[in-house]
Amino acid sequence: MALLRTKEIRAMDGEARAKKLNELREELMHERGVAAMGGAPPSPGKIRALRKNIARLLTIIRDEERLGRPAESKPPSEENETA
Repeated sequence: MALLRTKEIRAMDGEARAKKLNELREELMHERGVAAMGGAPPSPGKIRALRKNIARLLTIIRDEERLGRPAESKPPSEENETA
């Protein structure tokens, strides 16, 4: 399993990101199940790669949500600290 690149994730629409996130979470659950049963994983770094991909997806999703909001939605205390 290859790491998802940031450019690839940003090129996806919201629905594709959600679908990929669910797919990765299911695959991670499966791999953890295999490891819990004592089976030797065919690729030992796969669980780590899956976790990194999930984190990368969630980071970009939250970043897009944050950038989609208007800048005036900051609490007044944050605006005073930056000035």
